[in-house]
This record gives sequence, C-alpha cells and structure tokens, in this order.
Amino acid sequence: MSDCVLEFDNVRLNFGQEMIYDQLSFTVEAGEFLCILGPSGCGKSTSLRLMGDLISADGGSIKVTGLSPAEGWRKLAYVFQSPRLVAWRTALDNVILGMELRFKNITKAEMTEKAESLLELVGLGKDMAKYPSMLSGGERQRVAIARALSVDPEIILMDEPFSALDLNTRRRMRAEIVRIWEQTGKTVIFVTHDVDEALVLANRILLLSNKPTNVLKTITLNEARPRDLDNSQSLARHKEHMVSLFRQLEGPLEGNAAD
Repeated sequence: MSDCVLEFDNVRLNFGQEMIYDQLSFTVEAGEFLCILGPSGCGKSTSLRLMGDLISADGGSIKVTGLSPAEGWRKLAYVFQSPRLVAWRTALDNVILGMELRFKNITKAEMTEKAESLLELVGLGKDMAKYPSMLSGGERQRVAIARALSVDPEIILMDEPFSALDLNTRRRMRAEIVRIWEQTGKTVIFVTHDVDEALVLANRILLLSNKPTNVLKTITLNEARPRDLDNSQSLARHKEHMVSLFRQLEGPLEGNAAD
C-alpha cells in the first residue's frame, strides 16, 4: 500500500522460552488513529518497543516508513504512561528538550518559537513558564504530547498515556488528543486497556489474541466525532462484541477495562 507507514510482517518474538508473537502481521496507514487492544500480557506495549528499535524481533519484518526500525526510529516519537518531564525545567524548556536531543542544526530561537506554538496547540499557552510540579496530571501529559510533536514525527506512539488520570481528566484528554490529531494529521498508534477509550479515539482497532499473539480481529470505525458511547447503537454493538471477546480470552472484565 502506497500510504502504509508501518508494517509488521509475520513478526516472531520470544522472551526466553516463552513465545510472545507468532507471525504477527498488520499495517498502519498514514494519518490513521490506530488503537491496539488485547488481553493482559499479550505484548501490546512490546509492539511499540519493536517499532522504535528498543528491542529486536526474532523473525519476520518490521518497516517504519519503509525502513527498518534501526533506520526509521527518527520518524517516531513516544508519549508514555508517565509524562517523564524534567522537574527543574519549565513546560517550555521540557518541550525544547525534545528538540535538543533530536536535532543538531536548529537554533535556540527556532526551538523556542516552535515550542511556544506547540504549547499553544495543546492549550498551555498561558502556562509555559510553569514547572511540572505546578501543573496538573493532564497538563503534564499535554506537555509530553507537545514535546513529542516538537520533533515533527510521522508517527506518534502512545502507551496508555491517560491511564493514570482520573475519569474526568481522561475524558477531556481524549477529546484533546482527537483535536490535536485532526489538526496535525499525524499517524497515531495508541495502546490502551480501555474498550471505551478505543471506541472514542480510533479509526481502527486492532484486537490481539492471547500469547502466542496474533491479530484476533480488526474493527474499523466510521462514526463521526465527537462520539457518544451512550447514544450510538453502532458503537454499543462494537462494545458488546469486544467485551464478549475479552471475556472469552481472560475472564470477566472489571468495568470497562480490558487489561
């Protein structure tokens, strides 16, 4: 596919004697918002580490914009479960840090201008001078998102970035990340343990099996945003089906969690 920006082709992975992936294959299209769901321990977050060349597969092929992970990692940026901000740097300087670590031929003035623009984008234009301790959990994650965008990646990898936030903040952050995704056109690969979160965010949901892991089901969502899970029959059907699949994989769910 000409617009495929990431591909897993029959990927195999073992940790010691345990097989994690058994010929795992999927593709991601440019500009897509893909959510990866699966039972606990199936290797959802591990897939992001393979994409970024943090670990190596034991077989098969992984391509990032047509390159191996070792060659293509600069096309990627991460947003982790924890914001991982530097405590002694302001929000502005934390965003600049991403560029300092990635780029060599950009001036401080250029980095500052870009960081200011991105903090405006994530709604922190008035909080640039604040230190992480002065920001809420959701605000700290906004800084982390701005820092990821600062290196101008083609693909943003997000590893359960909202799971540590309270329910109301998670809902606001979901709306924010959709807005940012729509404005930037970036490709987002988003690991989550929450069925509702995937239904609100994704163009497509990749449901992984138990180990040895492969793709159990792919669900394409065409519903317009913002999405209302309580008043959409289509989304309700998708949710019922996914919850049923998870119950078969790992027993009853607690609330909406799938991990």
